[in-house]
Amino acid sequence: MRDFIVKRIAAIIVPFICIYGFYVILHGSSSAGGSFAGGIILALGFIAFATVYGVDQAKEKLPGKVLVWIESYGTLWYVLIGMIGMIKGAPFLSNKLAGISLGTEGSLFSGGLISLLGFGVGIRVATSMITLFFTMRGEDL
Repeated sequence: MRDFIVKRIAAIIVPFICIYGFYVILHGSSSAGGSFAGGIILALGFIAFATVYGVDQAKEKLPGKVLVWIESYGTLWYVLIGMIGMIKGAPFLSNKLAGISLGTEGSLFSGGLISLLGFGVGIRVATSMITLFFTMRGEDL
């Protein structure tokens, strides 16, 4: 009976943890902690799922091969966003120097490319933490 209650509570809470993680990632350019903290929150939501429902079921939802691909694409996203400045004739990761609009202060896109860059960072951090969790559990990806 105890497992049933824990699984029902996790089924209700874990989606909200993941949504909050994405919220923090997307608002990383205008809040403290930024997308790194959002990636940690997102990973903790998935780790909570794996802890409650079991690692095997978690690997069915997010197989190791998919995890490695997402992790790689998070890094690639970061590099591609950073190269936008170079394409425009400015240094790597340039915003204002490259002529990119910084947006309205206090809005979601108030940092130019920083919010897009933060998305790559958040996804990379989340997948790295999930990979570390599987590795520390002694499970093969």
